[in-house]
Amino acid sequence: MAIESSFIPFPSEIVIPPAAYLAAQGKLNLYLVILCGTLGSLIGALFNYFLALTLGRAIIYKLANTKIAKLLLINEHKIQKAEDYFLKYDKLATFIGRLVFEIRQLISIPAGLSKMNIGNFIIFTTLGSLIWNIILALLGYFLGANSGIFKTYYREISYGSIIIFIIIIFFILYKKKKRKKSIFEKF
Repeated sequence: MAIESSFIPFPSEIVIPPAAYLAAQGKLNLYLVILCGTLGSLIGALFNYFLALTLGRAIIYKLANTKIAKLLLINEHKIQKAEDYFLKYDKLATFIGRLVFEIRQLISIPAGLSKMNIGNFIIFTTLGSLIWNIILALLGYFLGANSGIFKTYYREISYGSIIIFIIIIFFILYKKKKRKKSIFEKF
């Protein structure tokens, strides 16, 4: 799980569901599978965070001044704007990012680049990882005996999770926009 949460692409779906299936057979403890998976996810995420914190920012800003970056319409101002955006929504982005495949292992990099508060990073990474590991563990525990059913429900749950999180993001943005309008209407 630490490898999965670092920059090395290794799906958590290969680790947690089979371990949970072994827990269903009495060979492992389901709670320990979830706990160890979450701790492993946090360790890998912290590795990416500190890597981006110490090396990433300087390298990214150096690359922003190259001709290739300018051809790609990347400049220091745009990078700074992206960092500022992440700082504004860092907690939500980190939490939701841990629940979305392909983003899960990379969300630690902008957190490190933007120097997100380490305490908040640990809390929201742990919460997001815990939820994801519980989902995978429950699927492996209850559906592991039949891999065909697991694959079917895994895809449905994954797509459903993405849709739910997109709706949540739009709802939050809508509320913030509505709140800003109401503030301006008072004046």
